[in-house]
Formats: sequence, C-alpha cells, structure tokens
Amino acid sequence: MMVGAAALLAQPQPVISVEGTPPYFKVIQSGILPRLGSPNLPAMFQVRVDKPDAQALAGEHTVEGGALYFRPKYPLEPGVSYRAVFSLVNEKAEFSYMMPKPVVVATTTVEHVYPSTAKLPENLLKLYLHFSAPMSKGEAFKRIHLLEESGAEVSLPFLEIAEELWDREFKRLTILFDPGRIKRDLVPNKEVGPPLKAGKKYSLVIDADWKDAKGVPLKSAFRKQFEVEPADRTPLDTANWRLGIPAPGTTDPVAVDFPEALDSALVRRFIDVVDPSGAVVKGAVTVEQEERRWVFRPAAPWAAGKYNLEVLAGLEDLAGNRVGRAFDVDKFDQVQAQVTPETRSLEFTIGAPVPPPPAPAQPKP
Repeated sequence: MMVGAAALLAQPQPVISVEGTPPYFKVIQSGILPRLGSPNLPAMFQVRVDKPDAQALAGEHTVEGGALYFRPKYPLEPGVSYRAVFSLVNEKAEFSYMMPKPVVVATTTVEHVYPSTAKLPENLLKLYLHFSAPMSKGEAFKRIHLLEESGAEVSLPFLEIAEELWDREFKRLTILFDPGRIKRDLVPNKEVGPPLKAGKKYSLVIDADWKDAKGVPLKSAFRKQFEVEPADRTPLDTANWRLGIPAPGTTDPVAVDFPEALDSALVRRFIDVVDPSGAVVKGAVTVEQEERRWVFRPAAPWAAGKYNLEVLAGLEDLAGNRVGRAFDVDKFDQVQAQVTPETRSLEFTIGAPVPPPPAPAQPKP
C-alpha cells in the first residue's frame, strides 16, 4: 500500500550527510522509504556540482535500513563544491559538500646542477639538472632562468626543444645552450653573440613553482652562481691525464686526474678498465673534485699484469670538445682533420705482489 500524504506530513524532515571513503551521500528519513514501493530514487535524490546547469552525477541509489544512499560512479574531485538535493512530496532537504584537498607537503628538491665548478667556459655546451624525485614535463623553459649579475635575464640562452631531454626516471634534465650562438661564424653567433660572456658573473635560477610528477611544487627555489672564463676550444688529450695505480692484491682504486672538468654524465660511462685478457673489469665509478677526477674501485682485488684504460672518443669536456676533436671547428678544419678512432687506450701496469716478510726464526730448544 502506498503511503498517503497525511502520513508523509507527519514525518521529521530528512537529514543528508556524507560518509565513508570514498565518500557517499546518505539520507535518513524515519523509515518511510522502505514502504514506498519502488519509487524513482534518482529523481528523488540527486547530487550535482554546485554550479548552474550542472548535470546530476551518475551513480548507484540504494535503500538500506531505512536510509537512502547515493554512491557516485566516479570519485569526487577535491576542492570542488557539490550540492545534494532530496525531494519527496512536501519534504525537501539540501546539503553542500566540498571534498577537502589533501594536505600537500613539498619534498622534491634540486639535488645538484652540473657542472659543479663555479668557473665555466664562455662556450659552455650543456647543464645537467638533478632532482630528488621524478618531475613533470613541459615546463622546463618557463622555470629555468639565466640572470646577469645585474639581475637582468639573458634572452633565449638555451636550445628550447619540445621534447625535453629527461632520463628514464625524469629525475635528470639535460639543458643545451644554443649551439648556433656558441659556434663561431654561424649567423646567431654573429648577430646575437654567445649567451655567456667571459669575465662576467651569472646566476642560474630554478623556480620553486616547478611541479614534480605528483603535481607538487619544489620545496624551494634553486640558484647556482658562477663566473665565466674564456672559451675552451682545445680537444681532449689523454696524454695529459695522470693515473694513480693501485697495488696488486688490493681493492684500492685506479684514479685518473684530468687537467679540466669533464662532462659529468659522459665521464661516468665512457671510461672502462680492461684486464690482461681483454675483459672489462667490474667495479664502481665515482667522479670527484668537480668532475676533474675519475675513480674506479674494483669488485675484486687487483691481479698483477698489464691493463688498459679504454676511453670512448665521444667523451667531452664542458665545451663539447672531444678526444682529438674540438667542438667549434670550421668546415676547412673538418675536411683536413683525421678520422677520430672510436676509442683511445692508456696502458698501465699493476706490479707483482710484494711477498710478505719471512716469519722470525724460532729459537732452538
């Protein structure tokens, strides 16, 4: 039997609330709902975004234990205001709800910017930005600024490409200075000049508003100050490297000291130690002293013998100069230059183990 209007008038006004995780809407209406037969629940109870002409949210209506429930099909959006409306004969109730935004704590930082040194060549080719957590894409050139000592921003110093040069984890970004402004005799170099000027000081500034992969801004802004030295157009020469040779039977490192800072990413990958059999020695590499020292610690003790330091010719210094080849060469030099071999080898010898001193003679009885 359907309930009459007089019975409905005697009921307390319905109460709407939001409960649960994820949130759902609930109407308490004093037990009449179970006796209504099969009412049109979606017409009776609707939830909308609280703005004009918004459509009712899709979801499931159920009657359980004398209460009417509405469970949205899709999660509610934090920070969006919703309005729930219940209407039955002369009963009406409205309820506004805004799902609170989660408390956001900024934790991502700029861990380091390479090159580490505070003295950089006028024809610096690239920068590496290392972050403590994965970052968002598409904002790099809005969030990175090169400032002169006066505070004025250098106009378009970087090669702005649509496909930003991130590593697989989106924790390291490679920023290239515009090669057209670095290489001599090219039109941008002649008309605008290099982005950096020898003898001047600059600041690289990274905005705190740059968001990480979770959409949270950086914990703080970052600033690297440096001064600019004259351009470096000298090819790398491995003959100028100094090697520190460990003793056999130890796990002491092989150390290589360079006369200048090298590319921080390439120097970690482009040098190997090869044993007398031709196999690459397993171990760990670190780069120290502002990218002027390469250190290799073997996984197992050194055996005596002849070894080679194998260097890929693609290794670069801060200005992009490679082994045996300068980055900034004109066309005539390119024609005359000899073909650079794929690798260069530096041979070194780890000596025979030093025998332990003889045990002291035991006195005769």
